[in-house]
Amino acid sequence: MNLMKTLLGAVAAAAIGGAAMAEDPLKVGFIYVGPIGDGGWTYEHNKGRLAVEEHFGDAVETVFQESVPEGADAERAMTQMALSGADLIFTTSFGYMDPTINVAANFPDVKFEHATGYKRADNVSTYSARFYEGRAIQGHIAGKMTETNKIGYIASFPIPEVIRGINSAYIHASRVNPDVEFNIVWAYTWFDPAKEADAANALIEQGADVILQHTDSTAPLAAAQAKGGVIGFGQASDMSEYAPFPRVSSIIDDWAPYYIARVQAVMDGTWESTDTWDGIGPGMVAIGEITDAVPAEVAEEAMAMKEALADGSYHAFTGPINKQDGTVWLAEGETADDGTLAGMDFYVEGITAEIPN
Repeated sequence: MNLMKTLLGAVAAAAIGGAAMAEDPLKVGFIYVGPIGDGGWTYEHNKGRLAVEEHFGDAVETVFQESVPEGADAERAMTQMALSGADLIFTTSFGYMDPTINVAANFPDVKFEHATGYKRADNVSTYSARFYEGRAIQGHIAGKMTETNKIGYIASFPIPEVIRGINSAYIHASRVNPDVEFNIVWAYTWFDPAKEADAANALIEQGADVILQHTDSTAPLAAAQAKGGVIGFGQASDMSEYAPFPRVSSIIDDWAPYYIARVQAVMDGTWESTDTWDGIGPGMVAIGEITDAVPAEVAEEAMAMKEALADGSYHAFTGPINKQDGTVWLAEGETADDGTLAGMDFYVEGITAEIPN
């Protein structure tokens, strides 16, 4: 009898333990290239993480590590997160691509999601947003509003994502203002307020009265505010603390719906390795309020472009467009294919700068 009680007790304990294990929350990790308070890129990714917590409640546990440099440090951070029991890890910067692939190979039961990269595996998905659609709208506003005909662009790294943005902004600025010039400063950083401020100040000294940026902090807007008479745009988040001037609009990255959907897929057992590249239409890219500092007619034109991009009736890269050397890239009415955009390594005609190696 005692033996029977012991066996029954062991079975009951195992059942209780199994039920507890089944109810353990899904552990979801995030690796960030900047601080969550950067006011831009990482701030918006972290808003997505918080949305996951709010949506799923006790069914998930989220963890994050901020300000992780791209390279070996990232690989160590991902490895530690996987070892700590993470079931799903979002790695949120282009330079995390190879570290993500490397770590994923060592943890085949962990799902990985890499932002803005192109390398996938059975347990690695990729996702990005069509930021260039927002750049088209910014370029239109910039081309209409510049008085010096000089637009400054703070670029991060010479990768296709950034080159696409420069080209899109220039195409749409030059179409409404053929006299416009683009000056480009490469900061070689995603987030460094001091470098970003220096870049903005250098561009302003060169005569730019509009500053565009593909870096993550609010420093360029602060520099524009300090100089006076210079407009800028929020990058990755609304940066509305600088509205109505110098921030006249913004590109906002909304990652929350994607993060919620991918967490749900893991819970449902339906997660598969996919590549997602969404824009204004699906809502991954939003356009922040266009302030009254923008003339009403220009704002209406910008909003009309937004609607056309959203419903697919307009493509940001629609010909005629030549490459920088004058050769035809897109004929009249022709639109760019995703493969060319994904690997873009050239400037369009009219940009006089060179792409760094």
